Amino acid sequence: MTDTTLATQSTPRLRGRALAVLTALAAALAVAALAGPRYGALLLIGLGFGIVMEGLRFGFTGPWRRLILFRDATGIVAQMICIGLVALIAFPLLAANPTELMGAHAPVGYAMIGGAFVFGLCMQIVLGCGSGTLVNAGSGNLVSAVALPFFCIGSFAGAYHLTWWTGLGSLPVAALSGGAGLALTLVALAAVAGIALAVAEPGKRMLPGRLWAAALILAGLAILHLVVAGQPWGVVYGLGLWVAKGAVAMGADLSGSAFWSAPSNVERIEQSLLTDITSLTDLGLIAGAALAAWWRDGLSAKVTGHPIHAWIAVIIAGFLLGYSSRLAFGCNIGALFSGVSTGSLHGWAWFAAAFTGSWYGIKLRPYLGLEARR
Repeated sequence: MTDTTLATQSTPRLRGRALAVLTALAAALAVAALAGPRYGALLLIGLGFGIVMEGLRFGFTGPWRRLILFRDATGIVAQMICIGLVALIAFPLLAANPTELMGAHAPVGYAMIGGAFVFGLCMQIVLGCGSGTLVNAGSGNLVSAVALPFFCIGSFAGAYHLTWWTGLGSLPVAALSGGAGLALTLVALAAVAGIALAVAEPGKRMLPGRLWAAALILAGLAILHLVVAGQPWGVVYGLGLWVAKGAVAMGADLSGSAFWSAPSNVERIEQSLLTDITSLTDLGLIAGAALAAWWRDGLSAKVTGHPIHAWIAVIIAGFLLGYSSRLAFGCNIGALFSGVSTGSLHGWAWFAAAFTGSWYGIKLRPYLGLEARR
């Protein structure tokens, strides 16, 4: 094949890539024009999240799985580094701007711990957490594409029942702050990374360059999100909001839910998605992942040969992912990543419960027909 032929074949692909990038930028500009520059910037930040997570293969579910099954510490160490980098900036920012910025703080309670455990279990069944399900669906993964709508429904339902679950009992919200709080957070992150490195097999401890790059870029985007949005990066609320808006549009009465009938949530249901922070970054995640996947390989659905009972398990797990994440006050992003990086102690409780649930989820996958038994 001649150089001329190669150049001729690559030209349409280059044009397609350029058109995709221009379309993404045009969408952000359109949002900025319709809703304001802040919301256009948030869509761009969401696109950045999706591009980095898909393009550089940074996630949460896979690294936990690889640590448990293969004693590979690289992914979870990268997570701890990324969270620590965000904490280094977020702690002083929150202290200096207590009225303009807020942390991802939530109480530890029975429902929160149980929800995190179920979430960890189910995320290993579908091989995607909150952000991971969006990224995988955007990149053409059929399992995540099937799970995502049920994740949204579950998020809506979990929020609908949230006050009943929190009524079972919880501790007051507790958060670390100041220099001492930051130091303690960094020490805890280092301890987790150290434990992962200690149990890892030789050759599975050194982070590849892509994970260093991903950790640095994602940390920068997360800090930018905190400054632009006034709150940390989150995922789950936007998914439930989409269903709530659809339900209301079809005539549903949500006054029976203390959560969805709260004035702030009623206002968000009535307003455009273009002014909802979490919705914009969620949509950006999906689009950014699609762009990165298409840029690399060309976008196509990844066909799987799972039996029917495996797909039923995916649907149930997708619903439980959404439901449990509302009870747990977030997923790997809203609870672990943003919670820990802004000092919330519930983020650490979430991590312990979800990691335990992940162990059981990994063991359960073969029995559900999602992979061969070992």
